[in-house]
Amino acid sequence: MIESMDFSRLSPARRADMIHRAAMADVQQRLWQAALGQSDDMPDASESVGGMRGGMDFASMVALVSGNRPDMVARPRMQPAIAVTTMDSANSIASNGILNLGVNNEHSGSLEAAARRTGVPESALAAIVDAEAAKDSSGRWNAFSRNPRSSAAGLGQFLSGTWQDMAKKPGTWLNKVAADHGWLDQNGNIRSAARADLLRLRYDPTASIQTIADYASRNLDFLERKGVNVGSDATSIARTAYLAHHLGPGDAVTFMTTGLSDQRAATLLAAQIGSGRAQKAIAAAGDASAAHRAWLRGYVANSVQPQRYT
Repeated sequence: MIESMDFSRLSPARRADMIHRAAMADVQQRLWQAALGQSDDMPDASESVGGMRGGMDFASMVALVSGNRPDMVARPRMQPAIAVTTMDSANSIASNGILNLGVNNEHSGSLEAAARRTGVPESALAAIVDAEAAKDSSGRWNAFSRNPRSSAAGLGQFLSGTWQDMAKKPGTWLNKVAADHGWLDQNGNIRSAARADLLRLRYDPTASIQTIADYASRNLDFLERKGVNVGSDATSIARTAYLAHHLGPGDAVTFMTTGLSDQRAATLLAAQIGSGRAQKAIAAAGDASAAHRAWLRGYVANSVQPQRYT
């Protein structure tokens, strides 16, 4: 992408920053693979799941490779700036230009508002949306995405149960909206008559983005409490949060520490790529855990790339 830019129009500082970002993109991908206990020259079937075992987080590895220069390490996870907003106020917040989303630029304001509220970098949130949502031929995210093999729907592909759970959690954006609409009873549970309206909200882009941010923030905190080093740069935060979003926080902890059992891995792999392809992958890798790890590692590396949006 650098070759097509007119560098003469950029300030020296901006020019250096663009060159650095391009150079570091490949390094980030290789270090992320190392963080999962894999590298390109190590066969998938013979590796155990790494789960940040080396005692060095992603940001520290980047600093080491780059000569320990502070300006070579991406910014840390932000601290939340404001309390839960309402849907109308979140929609009214204009983008401040942090993100470059191309055909999806209409979502910049919602992503940046969600980042300010939760502390999860906006580029990480954009990368999670891009990995989850269906897209048209131009790359535009489809807010009405629906998985025909499950109840997953919307930009965040939230299952019905997960979405309802988030609506019941005090402090989340969705909980406040549900309370404001009278969808919760006195015990904080969802009223039966309100369930359909609540689930339809998954197709609202702002609602989906805000809930992705809440889910990511809570999952990252959960993983850290379980001893998983989630990192401090946008790439490692995005990919760790995506693993928890994709697997669920419990399976994500197992995946990144001891490794999933063959039975669980086989179930998840079949759900993602179909039973026929899954059986072939398992046979090639030697066991289901290795086959699932190889598929998911490749998908995350190729699909969750926050640097695309900055």
